[in-house]
Amino acid sequence: MRTLHLSALVLLMSATLSLASARETLPFNEGWRFALTTDSAAALAPQTDEAGWRWLDLPHDWSIEANFDRRNPAGTGGGALPGGMGWYRKHFSLTQADKDKKIFIEFDGIYCNSKLWINGHLLGFRPNGYVSFSYELTPYLRFGADNLLVVLADNSQQPNSRWYSGSGIYRNVRLLKTGRVHVDAWGTYVTSSETPEGKTLVRIQTTLRNQGKPIAVEVATTFRDPSGQMVAQTVSPVSFRGETQTTLTQEQIIDHPQRWDVTAPHLYTAVTEVREKGATLDRYETTFGIRSFRWDAQTGFYLNGRPLKILGVCLHHDLGCLGTAVNLRAIERQLTIMKDMGVNAIRTSHNPPAPELLELCDRLGILVQDETFDMWRRRKSRFDYARSFDQWYRRDLSDHIRRDRNHPSVFMWSIGNEVLEQWTDATADTLTLDQTNLLLNAGQRLDGHEATTEDLTPQALITSVLASVVRELDATRVITAGNNHTGASNHLFRSGALDVYGFNYHEADYEPFLRNFPGQKLIVSESTSALMSRGIYEMPSDSMFIRPDSWDKPYRRQEHICSAYDNCHVPWGSTHEVSWREVKRLPHVAGMFIWTGFDYIGEPTPYGWPSRSSFFGIVDLAGFPKDVYYMYQSEWTDKPVLHLFPHWNWQAGEEVDVWAYYNQADEVELYLNGKSLGAQTKTDTTFHVSWRVAFQPGVLRAVSRKGGKEVLTREMHTADTPARIVLKPDRDVLSANGVDLSFVTAEIRDKDGHLVPDASPPIRFDIAEGPAFIAGTDNGNPNDTIGLKTPERRAFGGKALAVVQSRKTPGTIRLRATSPGLPDAFIEIKTE
Repeated sequence: MRTLHLSALVLLMSATLSLASARETLPFNEGWRFALTTDSAAALAPQTDEAGWRWLDLPHDWSIEANFDRRNPAGTGGGALPGGMGWYRKHFSLTQADKDKKIFIEFDGIYCNSKLWINGHLLGFRPNGYVSFSYELTPYLRFGADNLLVVLADNSQQPNSRWYSGSGIYRNVRLLKTGRVHVDAWGTYVTSSETPEGKTLVRIQTTLRNQGKPIAVEVATTFRDPSGQMVAQTVSPVSFRGETQTTLTQEQIIDHPQRWDVTAPHLYTAVTEVREKGATLDRYETTFGIRSFRWDAQTGFYLNGRPLKILGVCLHHDLGCLGTAVNLRAIERQLTIMKDMGVNAIRTSHNPPAPELLELCDRLGILVQDETFDMWRRRKSRFDYARSFDQWYRRDLSDHIRRDRNHPSVFMWSIGNEVLEQWTDATADTLTLDQTNLLLNAGQRLDGHEATTEDLTPQALITSVLASVVRELDATRVITAGNNHTGASNHLFRSGALDVYGFNYHEADYEPFLRNFPGQKLIVSESTSALMSRGIYEMPSDSMFIRPDSWDKPYRRQEHICSAYDNCHVPWGSTHEVSWREVKRLPHVAGMFIWTGFDYIGEPTPYGWPSRSSFFGIVDLAGFPKDVYYMYQSEWTDKPVLHLFPHWNWQAGEEVDVWAYYNQADEVELYLNGKSLGAQTKTDTTFHVSWRVAFQPGVLRAVSRKGGKEVLTREMHTADTPARIVLKPDRDVLSANGVDLSFVTAEIRDKDGHLVPDASPPIRFDIAEGPAFIAGTDNGNPNDTIGLKTPERRAFGGKALAVVQSRKTPGTIRLRATSPGLPDAFIEIKTE
């Protein structure tokens, strides 16, 4: 019995040691102090008076908390919101039990020019506001005592972005504890390939770091299938002679894998354990997918051996009224709205995205063009990243690729968007070619040849070096860049470093592409730039409104609106139908990314103040689809679609153009108050049908038919005056975790329940009871200059939005909406 007890004690001690030494990743978002101040001495002082500092939880974007103001130096292009210098302080303690561990702090993104101090010691500086990074805290920590972490986010030099960037620690933060031997940051790289026998070989490269004395360990990697079942395991010995790092390669055959696809996004997990004498020193999990990509110059892109047209949109990183502060549910909502439209790909315009976006794309089955830079050496705004490019491009690009290369959704890398290095312009760059060589360490072999002054221009050489950085870290994906110079003289094309040419706009150049660039591959990295205000219609709809007249001319108009018919676009763009027609009919065009999926804060082309957000989106800033959403849904999905517009509230006798998007039918017949106005059928080159109708109040009814049988029916009613508010939550059960969201649409309806399309009364939202708060409000109007955090919002097009955020207590939330002259409206949402 004594022997049995001793054995049990040894097992218990071993398990305890394993548990104590294994990796711990702790959320570090709660309990920060924040102040906007230029007093760095006070912000850094250990005993500073924090009475005037706000308590808050991260992620946090301080700019979105302000009202829009034309005097803010970011300008309307940057969203007319303020920057500044934001300081964050967090006190925390660690026990003596942590003394033998290695402690790191991980930031997914700080905008921008961040500096960090721990207990008065400067840890470092990162200028890029989108790149993730970490620092080791161990040497400067006090165990069993108070520690002070101070973060500066300096977004005071404006303008530094062509769109709304947000400000602060706007992404998630974690505290990491490991043993002295551990997997390095982003330290695994999983790839798969087919063997000559047709089997699937999975390879994992694991970078291990030893921060202690010489040690011999074993590394066990277990592969688990989408159901969590172990399908393979491999164990390898590793010896460290001292403090060093090494990279281990392990391979394993996985029989009959479930492939990751846009229709069935199966995910595997590699569990890596570092062990010494039975004790687990580290445990690291890597999610990956097994899939294959192939590109063909003649026929486009193939996923898992089947042709797939890329049906994509560009997305900026703001989340509407939440600003840039990362929220998993808000990102999920955007992606789900896009997926329901038929989107199968996202371009992360024009920066590394939040990790949560990629994790969601992995789970939802959405491909990602993962983009790093909007500019290289040649600046686009006065204080942008071009000032830091020379010193930081290699570190930032490498960190981006290493962080994202295991995501199965990422199918191509973009190293730049419309960079000015496309052109030859001596006044735009002061580098000589020899200086470029020195700057970029171009003595190395680049893309299989020695780069010399005879080979490449400075601009082409930069392209080659950036591409080589990517290929050193990931050779499994193609490299592209978004180019608005589509001629052969483009230095990025001349570099020979791009695997796929990305064209921004220039749809006339799609068809002759293979004649102009024989053997090359093409994707439309940015298209369309149509302009639309939800619910606003400019007639006749067969007229084309190009705004501004030229890219270099200001555009002024009393009403800052754009037509929701597909008949308004910028001079360098086109309509949605024109762009999609070209991409659809040309097999060598791998696909497209439309500018943009959602409206975004900033860049209100073609207007200036008081416009403060874009008109480009297929969906408005509040998340309400514009009419053209249903054109794509009719083309890109198998869902039956019949979308009838515009609304039916006009002046008597006014001629109104009525459009319908439809699919799975031969024709659509239109009726007004029961009288047929005729049937219309799409042609091979059009994606809608239309009628010109003299307005009469009543009911407009559309019926789609196939083979004479009715498929769908849609109606538009002439609405009466506003009578009530109807609240519609996208989710009525939330997690009581303090971050979950319900997006509640408020609609102004008449006595018969019809939406009143021109209603714009003020609506005030409040939490009548329950554990929640209003995180923001919106209406989709790019010209509304009231701050997006205020609880009151005028309806626009008969609609407004309130975002309800849970607290950490379960219960029932009652959201109330009030408006003068209308009865109060309530809705209940539960948290659990």
